[in-house]
Amino acid sequence: MLNPRSLKNAFNSSALAMMFVALGGATSIYAQRTPSAATQRPVETSTTAAPTTPAPVSVKVKYQGGVIGYPQKRDGTLSFDDINSRLVFRDKKTGTELFSIPYSAIVVAYADNQSRRPAGSVIAASAVPYGLGLPALLIKKKYRYLALQYRDDEARVFGTTSFKVDNKPLLESTLNAVGTKAKLTKRGEIFIRPRPNRDDGDTMIRSFPLPPPQ
Repeated sequence: MLNPRSLKNAFNSSALAMMFVALGGATSIYAQRTPSAATQRPVETSTTAAPTTPAPVSVKVKYQGGVIGYPQKRDGTLSFDDINSRLVFRDKKTGTELFSIPYSAIVVAYADNQSRRPAGSVIAASAVPYGLGLPALLIKKKYRYLALQYRDDEARVFGTTSFKVDNKPLLESTLNAVGTKAKLTKRGEIFIRPRPNRDDGDTMIRSFPLPPPQ
C-alpha cells in the first residue's frame, strides 16, 4: 500500500516539472516572435534638405535703379530669357522691355534684407500727441531685394542694381535661378563669378580701363 506522504511528494514533483516545461515553451515562442537588436529594421531617416521651389519664368518686382540710363524706380517683371541668356526687365504699365542684363555680365548676386519703418507709421506717430505715437514708431517691416553687381561692356563700368521681391521663398528661388543660369559659384549666402587665374597671379576683379586722355 502506497504511503500518503510518497504520493504527495510525487504529485509535487510532477507539477513542478510541468511548470518548468510550460515556462520553457513560452520563452522559446517569445524568442522566436521578438527579433533581436541585430535583426531589427532600422528607422529610415533623411538628412537631405528640401529643394528650393523653382523660380517662375517671370517674377513681379520693383526696380530700384542702378542700371545706367534708367535711374527711376519702376514696377515691372524680371524675366529669364534662356534663349538669349539674359535677364529682362519689362515695365508693368506698358509691358515693354526697358533693359536687359546678360547672364555672362553678372558678377555677384545676393539677397539683401532690410528692416525699415513704413512711411505710414511715421506719419501716424507725428499726428498724435507726444508719447502716444511711440508704438507706431516701433513698427518695422522687412523688405527683400535681389541685388546684382554686373559689368556694362558698352559703358565699360561696373554697376549695382536691385529689385524688390514680395517674399522670402520667391527671393530665394529667384536668386538660386540667377546663380545657376549665370553659372556663378556659391560662396556662403551669395553667388560670385571668380576671375580666371592669370599667369601673373592677379585674380582681383577691377573696373574696366578708362580710355587714354585726349
